[in-house]
Amino acid sequence: MIVLDQIKKPLKEDIVPVLLTDETMNNRKNIIFKKMEECNLDSIVIWADLEHGSNFEYLVGFLPRFEEALLILHKNGQAELVLGNENLNKVSKSRIKATPVHMPHFSLPNQPMNTDKTIGEILSQCNLERDKKIGIVGWKNFTSRFEDNKHLFDLPLFVMDGLKYAAQGAELVNATSLFIGEDGARTINNANEFAHYEFGATLAGNCILDAMEAIEIGASEMDIASHLDAYGQAHSVVTIMATGARFEKANMYPSNKKIKPGDTLSITTGYKGGLQSRGGYAVHQKEELPASSQDYLERVAKPYYQAVVSWLENIKIGMQGKDLYDQIESVLPKEQYGWSLNPGHLCADEEWLSSPIYPESHEILKSGMLFQIDIIPSVSGYGGISCESGVMLADEMLRTAIQEEYPKVWKRILKRQKYMRDELGISISDEILPTSIATAYCNPFLLNKEIAFKQKR
Repeated sequence: MIVLDQIKKPLKEDIVPVLLTDETMNNRKNIIFKKMEECNLDSIVIWADLEHGSNFEYLVGFLPRFEEALLILHKNGQAELVLGNENLNKVSKSRIKATPVHMPHFSLPNQPMNTDKTIGEILSQCNLERDKKIGIVGWKNFTSRFEDNKHLFDLPLFVMDGLKYAAQGAELVNATSLFIGEDGARTINNANEFAHYEFGATLAGNCILDAMEAIEIGASEMDIASHLDAYGQAHSVVTIMATGARFEKANMYPSNKKIKPGDTLSITTGYKGGLQSRGGYAVHQKEELPASSQDYLERVAKPYYQAVVSWLENIKIGMQGKDLYDQIESVLPKEQYGWSLNPGHLCADEEWLSSPIYPESHEILKSGMLFQIDIIPSVSGYGGISCESGVMLADEMLRTAIQEEYPKVWKRILKRQKYMRDELGISISDEILPTSIATAYCNPFLLNKEIAFKQKR
């Protein structure tokens, strides 16, 4: 039974960044080489821009900021980094050894175009002319039932045309599945990667706790949103702090609108490794809800939280994605509660990597998968509810590695597990590692700072 009760509030956690080791980066490269061999690929071409660069970053270690870029990786181990004016000097910083190739077309508008070569001629410097099969890695692993997904590409036409010129004898295929989707290299994390991503996930948790504590009548969206940034870290998602109606005049960002009694509230912040989102009302108690929403707890909020609890208590290593999907459908029917996306997805450097949780999914949930609990009910006439947050699945071997290599991280994990079990009443297994103390902490009445949902047995 889900109850709204006084509980011990979670407290912010002390954290420091953990860098990816040379061993991890070399292991990533070797995994991709093995997958290239399995797919009989002579080379792969990995696209990047600031928003769609995580497959590139997985090997190179950085994003091309405000430019575009390509990493071309050959089965013999050679690599080229095709970069614009202001990223060309970053080749020496790359975590993978590569030859620089200057393409000013990737630079900002009106910057110098100091080249006498066409795009195709520039890409002809990248040793593609003898290849028979080249994998194109954008950021989408297309899953349409009506199209030839292997020949759908999400790179700009000018790049694709240039590649066709440079590799006239090659078949070009979408190879994003090497990185994401079922058995994608990036879906599994080792201990070092978990510690690296745990920093961002924990930071998001700290920020959401600060923001929730700051909520009060008369505070502006910008006042609360100031708590959603930290340490100059780059966000993985647009920051949301909205009171009342959202997206007025197409505005998606916090404004100077003030919180009023009874307003709906929506809050989101995310960094590498995890996101935190909260939704509810600016009230202290049920009686302050709008007259049309007096049954909000029973109609929307409690069923939602029951689904979150069910998700956490049923997810396990070795299960198929469809089984978790069906579990959520059984406790929170889509037709009745209006959710439409996957009830949970993977994350990494970006907020949404891919998801093994969908109808009839035979994808196996594996140790090392980093998840977001992402269930979004939408019931007409009622405000939303959310406590989106993260966990990782870890078998005994991975848990031991984290404990031995990152004892401070492990200490936080044990504290989070205990909090979820003792304070929130959620019976998570040892293989579930919460990525923040805020995981599953949900208070739908956001002016009352002393209460939250818990499961009472």
